[in-house]
Amino acid sequence: MSISLLSNTYLDENSARVKSKPVPWEGYQRAELITADELSLIKKVDRQPKSKTDSVLLSEGKAYALLYLTLLKNLQRVDTMQSILVLIGDALLDHDERIPLFFNAAESDPELPYVPLLKALEAQDEFVQLKAAQILTVLLTAQRGQLRARQLQTFLNVLASFMQGQSTNKRDIAVQCLESLLSRPDCRQEVWRIPGITAGFVEILNRHPGPQMSYQVAFCIWLLSFEQNIAEEINKKYDIVPSLMDVAQTAVKEKVIRVVVATFRNLITKAPSANLPAMLVCQLLPFSKNLAARKWSDEDILEDVQYLKEELNTRFQSLRPVTTYDEYASELASGHLSWTPVHESDDFWKENATKLNERDYEQLKLLIKVLKESTDITALAVACHDIGQYVKHYDRGKKTVADLGGKAKVMELMTHPNSDVRYRALLSVQQLVSQPWRAV
Repeated sequence: MSISLLSNTYLDENSARVKSKPVPWEGYQRAELITADELSLIKKVDRQPKSKTDSVLLSEGKAYALLYLTLLKNLQRVDTMQSILVLIGDALLDHDERIPLFFNAAESDPELPYVPLLKALEAQDEFVQLKAAQILTVLLTAQRGQLRARQLQTFLNVLASFMQGQSTNKRDIAVQCLESLLSRPDCRQEVWRIPGITAGFVEILNRHPGPQMSYQVAFCIWLLSFEQNIAEEINKKYDIVPSLMDVAQTAVKEKVIRVVVATFRNLITKAPSANLPAMLVCQLLPFSKNLAARKWSDEDILEDVQYLKEELNTRFQSLRPVTTYDEYASELASGHLSWTPVHESDDFWKENATKLNERDYEQLKLLIKVLKESTDITALAVACHDIGQYVKHYDRGKKTVADLGGKAKVMELMTHPNSDVRYRALLSVQQLVSQPWRAV
């Protein structure tokens, strides 16, 4: 990939600032931190016009790739590291053919090219960190053969910290780096092993970013969804379907909708049972019908939308109409409970409370699982409410709820930090203890 595809205003402006500042190369030579030969080489390109630097690199590129990486390894001053990283970035700008020269540096020092760049990520300077991340991404993306897991994991952990920090510049560059790295299938499983990255993607989407960031994050998730195990687990672990649905519904750019729809297609194709329930709850079927009626400049969107519509129709409506209980069961299966009308409908509970007992209390166990495992405030409040409704309309269920650990969990939630969760838990406990248990 070209380094020009991975940048932002912060990097561009600070690179220009770094170029304007002199570096005391002669002082380093007098202090014997660099050799006379290294000084001679660096003076040929330091603060020189691009045309002259390109001419030098054309004939001596291999020597300069080794020089830059060696200097980065040996010199620790932040301003000097900044200057060296800018020299590396400029050498690679619009010259992808020079990337192998940096790999060839390993012939002289096996720690090159990666060790000094990974060490630069630890610097207490944001520009050094982000410029090193930019260059590392270019090299890792271009490297042939299997990447070294240890080096990749070190870098990915840093990107995870960038995504979860407060710096918008770090978050922006981290997403761009991951967008490039995930094009490599061998990177996808390594990314998946670091929960902070996928959690970071969801957190960014839930903040309702601008169209470009929404597209880049959704693109990363799309690339992850090509892996079978990830397609099976990503919604269960990160509730990704509702987040993507929200992005698609509010998107103003066609490319954002395109990548979300393509992701949904992957999730259905590779892991239908894991993802269709959440898609039903999120009303993806009517949304896909709405999308199918629109005009698109990209034919791929229409093809994917038609696939979604037909697949959802086949799975949800071909055998019989979808009942309110079907929707409730799908909501339970997704683990994503919200205040849909069925929860507060007395008629619904009168008619359906005992259905939670079917197949060895399968649905009741899912409801209690939400109580025990969810961290979402709304889901916890709804689950407490539903437990209360279940035992209100099926008194003998109180013992089963207790046996499955539901009663203890509801009582525990009476001290939850959120006032609505506490209130719903209190109402539920009142139902659970309102009468003595009867034998089931």
